[in-house]
Amino acid sequence: MDQATNRSLNSFRRVSVITVIAVYLLILIGGIVRSTGSGMGCPDWPKCFGSVIPPTSVDQLPEDYQEIYLQKRLAKNERFVATLEKLGFSEKAKEIANDKSILIEEEFNPVKTWIEYLNRLAGVVIGFLIMLTVWKSFPLRKYDRMIPVLSVLNLILVVFIGWIGSIVVSTNLLHWMITIHMLLALLLVSLLIYVYHRSGRLIKTKGVKTHVPRRIEWVLVIGTVLMLIQIVLGTQVREQIDIISSSLGDMLREDWISRTGLEFLIHRSFSLVLLGIHVLYFFWAFKYTLRRSQVNLWSQVLMILIILEIATGMGMAYFGIPPFLQPIHLLLGAMIIGIQVILLLEIRENIQFRLNTN
Repeated sequence: MDQATNRSLNSFRRVSVITVIAVYLLILIGGIVRSTGSGMGCPDWPKCFGSVIPPTSVDQLPEDYQEIYLQKRLAKNERFVATLEKLGFSEKAKEIANDKSILIEEEFNPVKTWIEYLNRLAGVVIGFLIMLTVWKSFPLRKYDRMIPVLSVLNLILVVFIGWIGSIVVSTNLLHWMITIHMLLALLLVSLLIYVYHRSGRLIKTKGVKTHVPRRIEWVLVIGTVLMLIQIVLGTQVREQIDIISSSLGDMLREDWISRTGLEFLIHRSFSLVLLGIHVLYFFWAFKYTLRRSQVNLWSQVLMILIILEIATGMGMAYFGIPPFLQPIHLLLGAMIIGIQVILLLEIRENIQFRLNTN
């Protein structure tokens, strides 16, 4: 690899790391949007109240602004419903068409509007960073054609996530749409991490590869799948909390958890299963890997995040769901998925290296 390509590789990897960090910051901001109830701070998309820069006072809006933006959302929903029907999702299409909560239009709140607006600005920054990774990936195509291909795929995924975000707004924060939006963000992070890891194969290093038993990989795969299930369960609990908080006028926060049903009990108990699986994984990883190896170090980070995730969950359960803990809990869950992807890639590389040298 010549010096110019080496510089291009290093530049690509730097931008990739920055992009991953930016996506995690966007997930944190999204959590803040959700915990503050600012999701409908902007009733349209991609603009906010029809402007590039949103208003700061209701006086800047027409008197019938709620009806205007309700009709715009309903028109977009009709197109979305028609698309779902064409794709064969007739039940979901009927569910959206008959959902009366979509008809609720919130009053203008400048704080919520600007929180949501900053969330969208962060999304725009992510878009530009993804485009930069695509541009930076092209010089690497002669060494690994999949790097630019996957980078372009990331760009397509970002555009799709943006479109799903617009549907989340038009459906007035329909809960299962929010879940899809979150899972797509995790997929984006995972792909970005994979491309970064793949580009690292172009760097010739003399690092020592550790003999890692396959059972470690399988335990981690199980842990990753369970973590994804836990995140989905968490969104269902959050849906219940939203309904309860709305019925109580956002009051009596200390009673919200006691009013939840079976989903919360499953979510809480599932965390113990997750902890057990990851303790087993960590025990084996600590036993079979070198102390300063990538697998060992990332495994320690993973366990710290698992413990913090459970701690923040307990904090929300026992202290009336403090608003500041909600986005942190969400961010930690997303970070756990990212670390699991890193570890799976590192372990797979170690196993592959061992097989090639035998």
